[in-house]
Amino acid sequence: MAFRHTFEATVLREYDVRGIVGKTLSAADAYAVGRGFGSAIVAKGGKTVAVGWDGRLSSPELSGKVIDGLIDCGLDVRKVGLGPTPMLYFAARDLGLDGGVMITGSHNPADYNGFKMVIGKASFWGADIQAMGKACAEGKVASGKGTASDVDVRAAYVARLLRDFPKDGKKLNVVWDAGNGAMGQVMVDVCAKLPGTHTLLNAEIDGRFPAHHPDPTVAKNLVQLQDAVAAKKADLGIAFDGDGDRIGVVDGKGRILWGDQLVAVLASEILARLPGSTIIADVKASQVLFDEIARLGGKPLMWKTGHSIIKTKMAETAAPLAGEMSGHIFFADGWYGFDDAMYAGLRLLAILAKSSDSLAEIRDRLPTVINTPELRFPCSETRKREVVEEVRGRLAAEGADVNPVDGVRVNGPDGWWLLRASNTQDVLVARCESKTEAGLARLQATLESQLARSGIELPSDAASGH
Repeated sequence: MAFRHTFEATVLREYDVRGIVGKTLSAADAYAVGRGFGSAIVAKGGKTVAVGWDGRLSSPELSGKVIDGLIDCGLDVRKVGLGPTPMLYFAARDLGLDGGVMITGSHNPADYNGFKMVIGKASFWGADIQAMGKACAEGKVASGKGTASDVDVRAAYVARLLRDFPKDGKKLNVVWDAGNGAMGQVMVDVCAKLPGTHTLLNAEIDGRFPAHHPDPTVAKNLVQLQDAVAAKKADLGIAFDGDGDRIGVVDGKGRILWGDQLVAVLASEILARLPGSTIIADVKASQVLFDEIARLGGKPLMWKTGHSIIKTKMAETAAPLAGEMSGHIFFADGWYGFDDAMYAGLRLLAILAKSSDSLAEIRDRLPTVINTPELRFPCSETRKREVVEEVRGRLAAEGADVNPVDGVRVNGPDGWWLLRASNTQDVLVARCESKTEAGLARLQATLESQLARSGIELPSDAASGH
């Protein structure tokens, strides 16, 4: 019987394939991902692919179906097994394979799951994912008989993570929180070989996430880490999301360092060695970061939000470092250009081990601004981009200072505000930033006015400074 499969429309996302298991995502979808993605590898002359999976309860079944689909394309599959997404990326590179599939729901709730894919050294995203869906619907897929074998890469991955870590420097007191996510065992293995004192939280991989949800960009998910940092009088705390490609950091005073603040700290070390380098951050990042990169002698580049988009731009510009507000941090300097929260954490520790200052003291030197949290509000898939275009048109008519790289980022005497359409959800996303409370209020009023003119109500989230 000829293969044909139609995915539920909402699961083919910009950066991955993702849905709710048993509702929008099924075992049949997993097989189709294997068959469709495998066909894309075959079309490029590829023969080998790595498969890994996170700790979600549905991941073993879905990984088995993906592997079946890949084998039926004639590919040879290397089963990397349970672990974080960056370990899968590492395996594809280290083993010289033609692609990789990670079964993961990332930072989403426990009933979600999905698939992140790489082909060669590049992300498989956007038009690639849509083309894969079309190929499956039309039955235009490769056929063959491949093989599958188990490969244990964890020890090699841990060794590579630690390879360049400084042997000297001050010993740090660090609390780590894997959030019961897929980085758990790697965290245990890495910390066993690090100098200093290390307290490990929620290291057991458990797809029910019993301690707290594994999304370190949400402040309430870092409370356990903050409490432990205080109790242990630690220098800092490091947290991971569900699949280990996003990082959260708190300093010794328990204050959260958001993604842009973390990039500022990491960039200082790179720009001291590689002056003039391009450092990329997404359009949601604070102006403080872009100003700091310039002050340090780098070339700041504001770019579109999205880990696949950032990775692509990084390769184009030969940037040694990039980062997003979402906690995806990308190193091409000393690493492979993909987002790896453990590697980012180790680079941060390496900076602190050689610095006479604490992370809290380094953070205190960054200029203080006041900004809203990320404001998100429902807007249909068809309407969300229309709203942004309407706002863009009105701002152009008013002669406003607008950066259109991803939605609209509007600069003015009070600071800036941003409005963009989410690539992954039916929502509009906004942020405002100013040096004063009064300035922030004016920016929010301007944003609210623009949204009201397009029939959208602003949510009543409170502002928070960082």
